[in-house]
Amino acid sequence: MVEIESLSKQLGDALLQKGWTVTTAESCTGGGISQAITAIAGSSSYFNCAFVTYSNDAKQKLVDVQQTTLEKYGAVSQQTVDEMAQGALINAGAQVGISVSGIAGPGGGSESKPVGAVWIAVCIQYLLDGNAKTINNSQRFCFSGGREDVRLSAIKAALNMALICINEIK
Repeated sequence: MVEIESLSKQLGDALLQKGWTVTTAESCTGGGISQAITAIAGSSSYFNCAFVTYSNDAKQKLVDVQQTTLEKYGAVSQQTVDEMAQGALINAGAQVGISVSGIAGPGGGSESKPVGAVWIAVCIQYLLDGNAKTINNSQRFCFSGGREDVRLSAIKAALNMALICINEIK
C-alpha cells in the first residue's frame, strides 16, 4: 500500500504542476484507482469524478464505449479501454483519463484472456501553443496471484502508467 500511496502522491504532484485534472473509468479495479488518488490530501485540486463501469451497459452509458467495440473485441481489450479512457476524460472535463478492464478471477478467464489479463489505457488531451494535442497509451498486462493481487497490481500499474505519460509531456 505504501507503493500505491507514493505513486498517487507523485501523480497528484505531476497533475498540479501541469494544472490538469484526472478521471478514471474502472472495471476490474472497482474504483480502486480513484480511491488511491483521493486518499491523498488535497486531491480535490486535480480530481473531480470517476466512473465505475463494471458492466458492458455501464461502459456504454457512462463512458461512451461503442456496442460494436464490445461485440467485436470484448470488454477486456485495447479497443475498449481506449474508448473508456477517452469517454471518461470527455465526460468529466478532465485532461487525463485512466481506464482499466480485466479479469481478476478466480473465474471468468479463457485461453485468449486468462485470469490476470488486464488492459490499461491513459488518454491525455491538452493544449500546446493553442493547438489541441491527444496522447493515447494502452498496454496489456498479465498479473499473477489471487483476485486481490490482480486488482492491486492493476492499480499500481495504472497509476505508474499515468505518471510516466504525464511526465513525458514537456
